[in-house]
Amino acid sequence: MKRRDFLRFSAVATGATLMPQFLSASNPVLSAIGAKGKRLVVIQLSGGNDSLNMLVPFRNDTYYKERPKIAIAAKDVLRLTSEVGLNPAMTGLQELYNQGYLTLINGVGYPDPNRSHFRSMEIWQTACDSDQTLQSGWVGRFLDAQPSTLVHPFSAIEMEDALSLVMQGNEHSGLAAADPARLKKVVNHPFIRQVAKHDHGHHHHPQVDFLHETLDETVNSVDYIAAKARSASNQMIYPATTLAQRLKTVAGLINADADTQVYYMSQGSYDTHANQLGGHARLLGDLSNALKAFVLDLKASGRLDDTLVMVFSEFGRRVKQNAGRGTDHGTAGTMMLLGGKLKNQGVYNDIPSLSDLDDGDLKHSIDFRSVYRNVLEDWLQTPSEEVLFKKFERLDIV
Repeated sequence: MKRRDFLRFSAVATGATLMPQFLSASNPVLSAIGAKGKRLVVIQLSGGNDSLNMLVPFRNDTYYKERPKIAIAAKDVLRLTSEVGLNPAMTGLQELYNQGYLTLINGVGYPDPNRSHFRSMEIWQTACDSDQTLQSGWVGRFLDAQPSTLVHPFSAIEMEDALSLVMQGNEHSGLAAADPARLKKVVNHPFIRQVAKHDHGHHHHPQVDFLHETLDETVNSVDYIAAKARSASNQMIYPATTLAQRLKTVAGLINADADTQVYYMSQGSYDTHANQLGGHARLLGDLSNALKAFVLDLKASGRLDDTLVMVFSEFGRRVKQNAGRGTDHGTAGTMMLLGGKLKNQGVYNDIPSLSDLDDGDLKHSIDFRSVYRNVLEDWLQTPSEEVLFKKFERLDIV
């Protein structure tokens, strides 16, 4: 084998899936974990979303005192309660709130917070303590906790070009497929197909055998997802943004009954250190419009009640604006849940105090792993301790 060809197919294999065990999607005697009927869609707001300018405490004098140049005027806020309202760019999300499809959870963070983008995102993706390092992600460990005969690489799909840590388990991992049709074209290359069908047992190097087997797994998984994508249908017109189009793909796969239980994607960048108002509003508007199209699409197809969307960011921003009319890295923030079967629609709890701060930052009141616990146990029907390694507070959310 030529070196460039070896590197070419190994990059496709390890980039799309890191899972060393595969059960053919065409095997009629097997069922996928997605047969439970519940699907989770996770949206990561990369960069640190300023939740105070997303869910605005428009009755709070401290908010306006600490943000004289970037606070959202009370008259412009899309009011949800007598105390808080959404950024004016989020009219789509306000509609979903009014229909009972949105829960806002405030003060979400973790003890001893880290203000590094990379490290804090790693903590959220692995669900570890701030003084701990794990080599597996919580979605990957969710796959590990399922019976092996029910797990496929496409049981969890990341709508990106490469897998992040969150999707990597110790035994199983998800599949990276930002664009199933484009990935299908890659694996349809004659060389890749030839290598995927190669008899692995005649090699004398275990790493080469592993790459051949992994490529075979990838090809079969991509074939399955691409076939589902071709039969996909959507009931709504989606915006042309990257996030909206990825949610359109996910809705199409859900509507086509793909055996995928977890979808994961990201939107960025929310690192608003300077001139925050305009850029942040555009991001929030894109998020809001994409979520509206997605939720109404699934409502129209009758699949909203079996779908839960979870939106988070690695940290919030500081209460006080900076000299550049932006905000610096903070700690606690607001998570969002969307779906047709939420137990506590609306604003779940109060925003933490804006005056009783921890070195200028909001004090978290809910550990993000408490949200994970409820999603795992009440939605994905998986014992949370197998994934999170210990029990966290139970919340009444799903």
